[in-house]
Amino acid sequence: MKERYTFEDLKKIMAELRQKCPWDRKQTHESLKKYLIEEAYEVIDAIDKKDWDALKEELGDLLLQPVFHAKLAEEKGLFNIDDVVDHLCKKLIERHPHVFGEEEAKTAEEVLKNWEKRKIEKRKSVLEGVPKHMPALMRAYKLQKKAAKVGFDWNNLQEVKNKVLEEWEEFNKALQEGDKEKIEHEFGDLLFALVNLARFLNIDPEEALQKANERFIKRFSYVERKVKESGKSWEEFTLQELDKFWEEAKNQEKMEKYGQS
Repeated sequence: MKERYTFEDLKKIMAELRQKCPWDRKQTHESLKKYLIEEAYEVIDAIDKKDWDALKEELGDLLLQPVFHAKLAEEKGLFNIDDVVDHLCKKLIERHPHVFGEEEAKTAEEVLKNWEKRKIEKRKSVLEGVPKHMPALMRAYKLQKKAAKVGFDWNNLQEVKNKVLEEWEEFNKALQEGDKEKIEHEFGDLLFALVNLARFLNIDPEEALQKANERFIKRFSYVERKVKESGKSWEEFTLQELDKFWEEAKNQEKMEKYGQS
C-alpha cells in the first residue's frame, strides 16, 4: 500500500476491480443507483453532524459512484471519467461568464438570475431539468420555483394561505365521501399547496420536515426511556400517560432552548 494515492490511482484501482472482483464485475448502472443516493445522504448526515473526518470518508464513498459509473460507460464505448471531467469544466466556465468572460455580476443573486436566463433559453420547457426521482417535497419545491421565475406565481402570501385553506376543504370533502383515490388526490394537492406556502416564506420544506423528524425522534426516545425506567411494558400505560411523557419531553426542549423553568 502506498503512503498517498491520487485520482489517477483511483482510476487504475477501479479498472482492476472490474477485472478481478466478482461483486464489482457484476454491477450495472441500474444496480448502483441505490448506492449513489445512500452515499449522498451519508455525506449530508456528516455535514449536519459537523463530523469532518466522517465527511472526508463519505465524500470518498460518494466520489466512487461517478468513477464506477464512468468505468461502466467506458467499457461500453460511451465515455470515460476524463470525458466527465472535461464536460464539467466546460460547463463551469460556461456558467461563469462573469469570471471567465466579459459578463458582469456583482452579487450572487445576479449570477443566479443570469444563469437561469441562459438555461431557459436552452431548454424546451421551463420545468425541464427537475429529476423525476427526486424526493417529492424537493421536486415540488423546485417545480414551483421554476414556474415562479417566469411569473407564474401568487401575488402575495394571503393568496397562498387561501389556496392552502381551499385544498384543506377539498381534502375534508373527499374524506367525507370516502373515495380512497380522491382522498389521495386531494392530499397530494394539499401537500403541494403547503410546499408553496413554505417557498413563499423562504422555508425549505424538506429541511423543515427533517427537523420535525428529529424532534419526533428526540421526544419519542424520552417517552421510551420513561417506559423502560418504570419497569413496565408499553401495554400497561394508557395513551394519556404516554402523552404526559411526551409533554414533558417538549417542556424539556423549551428549557434547553430558552432557559425556561
